[in-house]
Amino acid sequence: MLHFVALSVFWIATGVVLYSYIVYPIVLLVIYSLEQIRRDLGYLPTREDRRAPIPPDEQLPGVSFVIAAYNEEKHLPEKLKNIRELRYPHEKLQVIIVSDGSSDGTNELLNAASNDQIEVVPLSQRSGKWNAVNVGVEHARHDILVFSDAATLFAEDAIAKLVRHFSKPTMGVVCGFLRFRSSQESQRTEGVYWKYETVLRLMEARLGATLTASGAIYAIRKRCFRPLTPDVMIEDFVLPMRARQLGYSVHCDPEAVGIEYAAADVSGEFTRRVRLAVGSFRAMKELIMVPMSPVTRLAFASHKLLRWTVPFLLILCLISNILLCSAPVYAGLLAAQLLLYMWAFFGYTFREQMRRVRFGLLGYFWFAMNLAFLVGFWRFLTGRQSSAWQRVE
Repeated sequence: MLHFVALSVFWIATGVVLYSYIVYPIVLLVIYSLEQIRRDLGYLPTREDRRAPIPPDEQLPGVSFVIAAYNEEKHLPEKLKNIRELRYPHEKLQVIIVSDGSSDGTNELLNAASNDQIEVVPLSQRSGKWNAVNVGVEHARHDILVFSDAATLFAEDAIAKLVRHFSKPTMGVVCGFLRFRSSQESQRTEGVYWKYETVLRLMEARLGATLTASGAIYAIRKRCFRPLTPDVMIEDFVLPMRARQLGYSVHCDPEAVGIEYAAADVSGEFTRRVRLAVGSFRAMKELIMVPMSPVTRLAFASHKLLRWTVPFLLILCLISNILLCSAPVYAGLLAAQLLLYMWAFFGYTFREQMRRVRFGLLGYFWFAMNLAFLVGFWRFLTGRQSSAWQRVE
């Protein structure tokens, strides 16, 4: 009986892990390819441009550009310069920067930059990004809200490319795409993973199944925004899902580009992933109830829900494999698992040397990110994660 249970647990857990990382991308690629063929066949008779055009300046909508900041004196000078360089009609762009109880030189920099376009809202007490975003939206005068971080630099035409899609009355959220400025370590870890993740997101976007925005660059129709509460830690996931619940569509525009600083090393990304895990588990009940199309539901289940279970499934894989290792084939599979964890161990222990090896740090990164989700789950259960946020450098 124990052998049968161990056998069932091992293959179910292994199957789900392999499906999440390998089988789902293949399924997605097939669906994406069929949809691309369908669109191309529809394009041939008409030859109409399928891209949404950027309207002339006089037809562009008013935009409220909301930025939540906490202790951002390092990044603010470049961000303020970037705002001045945006190609968007000055009189139609309201910039709101909310300082969430900053204790460094952030407020001084913002006060010096305040003008008829940039509105500075200093908060005396740090409450968290959820509150800073709410305050920013309260000050917004326009119907289209664009959200960004203080360290994210927009391409000159990024806002125009985001808002061009709101000519459709059913459009609720438009997500941009991030490019990262990376350290040597992050290029070999998060950079590799992000390329894989970007391919999935692009295919999902093409199928109308965009799940989440990047909090650093996205736009939302103001009527789709609902005030955030302290338990919301992944507002860039929750707000697009709420827009879907209201009957609006969510779109991704890979041509609306922002540049962000990646965490310098795996430990910095680990901290960010712990917070992401806590926010994911807090929001899970609400997210599951959102009505979705079949393809979007497939993407949500495969790319999010199942991916969140992977750390727990890896533990089950290891334990059940140990119980089965008396058989040669399972002894070999156990050896393969142990080699994977040895790869992660060597990546952590000999980081400097492993940086010189192509994909040498990838095992360490993969293990650390799954461990971060376990830590995040524990903090979710114990309520130990603060809603206030700190930028990871």
